[in-house]
Amino acid sequence: MNIQLSIAQDIDEIFRLYGAATAYQKTIFPENTWPSFERKLVETEIQEQRQFKLVIDDQIACVWALTFSDPQIWEERDKDPSIYIHRIATNPDFRGQNFVTKIVEWARGYAKSHQKKFIRLDTCGDNQKLIKHYTGCGFNFLGIVRLERADELPSHYEDAEVCLFEIQLVAL
Repeated sequence: MNIQLSIAQDIDEIFRLYGAATAYQKTIFPENTWPSFERKLVETEIQEQRQFKLVIDDQIACVWALTFSDPQIWEERDKDPSIYIHRIATNPDFRGQNFVTKIVEWARGYAKSHQKKFIRLDTCGDNQKLIKHYTGCGFNFLGIVRLERADELPSHYEDAEVCLFEIQLVAL
């Protein structure tokens, strides 16, 4: 198993995994599922080296994206030096292997190498199962907030309550 930057040839598989994740979301938390994401978004993330994949036996087992800024979700806290993890999607053939813990382990090194003090992520809705999962992976649950504005975010953030999670890294 290794973590690599995604490449342009991965885009179809990334979108297949997004589709599988959305279908799974509909079975466990139908009130809040991912919308269809724009292909240009993923193309840009790949070009900017912010889209990652976890590979096992030459298969993409999991994907996610990073940003270094997330002001509409994190508001004033966005000033903190942080990385923000988005759109974790697991290949159904590899589900149940707790890849979030592996992503967190990798993200700790990645954040430190980029002089960041926090690893953050969010999820929409009051999904207690996901809150428990993320806190079990080392994140602190900071609470639920209603976004003031979401005009620059994907559509599932419109009028949404968002759960905020973070890991504070030790001093650099």
